[in-house]
Amino acid sequence: MPDCAFCRIAKKEVNAQVIYEDDLCVAFKDLNPQAPFHALVIPRRHVTNLLGATEQDAEILGHLLLVCNGVAKGAGVAGSGFRVVTNSNADAGQSVDHIHFHVLGGRQMGWPPG
Repeated sequence: MPDCAFCRIAKKEVNAQVIYEDDLCVAFKDLNPQAPFHALVIPRRHVTNLLGATEQDAEILGHLLLVCNGVAKGAGVAGSGFRVVTNSNADAGQSVDHIHFHVLGGRQMGWPPG
């Protein structure tokens, strides 16, 4: 989608502080961090959110979660704990209509979230 900010990051049309990338996805630091470590992991291919995912997206969704794991390990927050979050639609807090996983760590997380 040409107007999607995350598609533009994935295509390197918009700068981001990229911390990991491969043929399927990109991980970068969040511009508005909610924890000492806060990164976003996105697929290069546009999928709006979990509601827009299909069986054909199962492999990429699994890959994104494994990348979340690697990003947390690389940031040094895996040992103490980290959280992975995705939001679907406005009431859940989704502000960019491109599926993305937040990887948060470096502080105690509260429960319930929200």
